[in-house]
Amino acid sequence: MLGARVGNRISWTTAVPVLAMLALVATWGRKPGDVVLALVGLLLGGAVLAAVHHAEVVAHRVGEPFGSLVLAVAVTVIEVALIVTLMITSTSDTSGLARDTVFAAVMISINGIAGLSILVSALRNRLAVFNPEGTGSALATVVTLATLCLVLPRFTTSEPGPEFSPGQLAFAAVASTALYLMFVFTQTIAHRDFFLPVEEGGTAVDEDHDGHADPPSNTMALRSLGLLLVSLVAVVGLAKVESVAIERAVAALGFPAAFVGVVIAFVVLLPESIAAVRAARRDRTQISLNLAFGSAGAAIGLTIPTIAIASIWLEGPLALGLGQTQIVLLVVTAFVAVLTVVPGRAKPLAGGLHLALLAAFVFLSIRP
Repeated sequence: MLGARVGNRISWTTAVPVLAMLALVATWGRKPGDVVLALVGLLLGGAVLAAVHHAEVVAHRVGEPFGSLVLAVAVTVIEVALIVTLMITSTSDTSGLARDTVFAAVMISINGIAGLSILVSALRNRLAVFNPEGTGSALATVVTLATLCLVLPRFTTSEPGPEFSPGQLAFAAVASTALYLMFVFTQTIAHRDFFLPVEEGGTAVDEDHDGHADPPSNTMALRSLGLLLVSLVAVVGLAKVESVAIERAVAALGFPAAFVGVVIAFVVLLPESIAAVRAARRDRTQISLNLAFGSAGAAIGLTIPTIAIASIWLEGPLALGLGQTQIVLLVVTAFVAVLTVVPGRAKPLAGGLHLALLAAFVFLSIRP
């Protein structure tokens, strides 16, 4: 039984999410000591691995591309909740928190998750093979959403600084929601076959004869879905608890305070990163790219509308416009991603290019 019991013992994939949630309840709103923070860090890592396991169980049951969508949306929904919580409870300036978190998620997803997955798959098979129609649609959605919500605020003139006026923010929220829903409809209903894994010849893989174990039962899948949500809540919540230690470490290293958001984004996206690399090792590069671009699209398409609604009650400005350096990185990322996606297959070099852009983003976040 996947994620249930081994013999008469409860498996670690069941125990760890529960323990992580108990740790979250015990430490939330408190200032734990170094020993407790170390234990919380271990449980955080265990919750990440458990989330990956349960996401794969659910994905195996519902099939692609629904499985990738489950993890991408689940992580993003909880990430949005974390952003809103931090904006409400933090005493420091959080006007750029949503922008920094969303942009970090986009860069990590496109350059980190996609780049590493392509590199792993291409090194194993000389070429990473995927469906350019589906992947191209996902990339186009991400680029459009990023332009509407993160680039345009830098150039609008209705409000001073990198901010939308209330009307502009409402338009961005409605447009983001509509675009994301159109993408989900395309991915799951209208053109589902464009998002399925492909063989080297370019044909879709027959998931019923792929040599894998039979799909889990409905009961097991529902159980894993519940444990997946518990694991993701624990990951995001414990990342918030660990943010105290992270802030101290960032300050001690002399890094900008905004780098804390980058670190937390890395932690929150760990489940998707691990799941994507594992799919790439099984020659399912399309699943990896579904996770990567789906995560980037959800990060914008779900976050911006939620933040727009929350801004009615939040005090202070909401800075969404990227800086000049960030815009340059986004433009180069989009350009390289187009060249990667259009052929439908990629060499190890393509993965290396994306990882180099991720390294540039991280370095310039440290030394802007």
